[in-house]
Amino acid sequence: MSRRLKRLIVIAPLAILGMLLFIAIGGELVLHLWNWLLPPLFGWRQITFWQALGMLLLCRILFGGLGLHGSGRSSFRRRMEERCEHMTPEERERFRQRFRKRFGERFGFGQSTGESKEQ
Repeated sequence: MSRRLKRLIVIAPLAILGMLLFIAIGGELVLHLWNWLLPPLFGWRQITFWQALGMLLLCRILFGGLGLHGSGRSSFRRRMEERCEHMTPEERERFRQRFRKRFGERFGFGQSTGESKEQ
């Protein structure tokens, strides 16, 4: 057997065990936090472990994606940084000016640090 196959045989069961452990701990955490906070605060029912896992999965789908792609914000930021690395200083300044003109009033990017505050 090759070294790669031997390593896979050792790592695969450990990875599966780690994922199951992570799911179990996450479900227990959601279960205990829900049952500790929400029934006394809002009068809601307590939930079971399986309902807690369902809530965890639902929140992951709605707010965190399924992990199939990188985070949208970080991948966008990475692409923009790569794009800016290949720009000349003049191109970067033109980009900044277009950005300020397009989004300045809406998002508060109207003035750069070098411009006066009175304008």
